[in-house]
Amino acid sequence: MSRSSSGFVAGLTAAALAAVGFLAFQASASAPDHSEKADKTPSASASRSPKDKKNPAALPAQSGTGERVVYSLEDDRVWLVEASGKVKQTFKVTPGTVDPAPGTYAVTSRTGRVPGTDGVPVENVVIFTLTDGVAIGFSAAVDGSTPKPDPSKKTGGIRQSREQAKAMWEFALRDKKIVVVP
Repeated sequence: MSRSSSGFVAGLTAAALAAVGFLAFQASASAPDHSEKADKTPSASASRSPKDKKNPAALPAQSGTGERVVYSLEDDRVWLVEASGKVKQTFKVTPGTVDPAPGTYAVTSRTGRVPGTDGVPVENVVIFTLTDGVAIGFSAAVDGSTPKPDPSKKTGGIRQSREQAKAMWEFALRDKKIVVVP
C-alpha cells in the first residue's frame, strides 16, 4: 500500500470512529432506562481513595501519575493534573444518571457542539467510554445550565460550567488519560 493510501485509510478510520462516538452519544438520549436506578457500584478491584478530610478538594490518593483528568464519582469533582502531578484546575461537576466504572480510560472522541443526551444543546464534548450503551463524557450546556438529570432517562453527560468545559476541552485532547475513582 502506498504512503498516500495508508494516510487516506487512517483518515477514514478516524472519521468513522468519531462518527460512531457521536452517534452513540446521540442514541443514548432516547435509550429507555430499564432499571430503577443506574448501577453505581464500583468494581471489586476498585479501592477507595483516601480522602483529605481537611481539604476535600485535594487530589485523591491512588489516582494515577502523570498528565491526566481525574474524576471522582463520590465527590462529583474533576481535577486536571499536569505531567508533574500538580493540579492545574479542579471543579465540581453534575453527573448524568449512568456512571462509568472506576478505572483508567482515554479520551475517544471530541465534538464541538451536539444535542446532549437530555436534548439540551451541549458544547466542548469530551467522550471517554460507553457504559450500558450510553456515551460517558464531559460537556457544558450551551445555555450554561447544570440541572440535575432526569432519573428516568439514561444520560452519560457529566455537566460542567462553560468555563470549566473550555478548560477541559483545551486539556483533554484525544487519547488523554482519564482516571475514574470511586
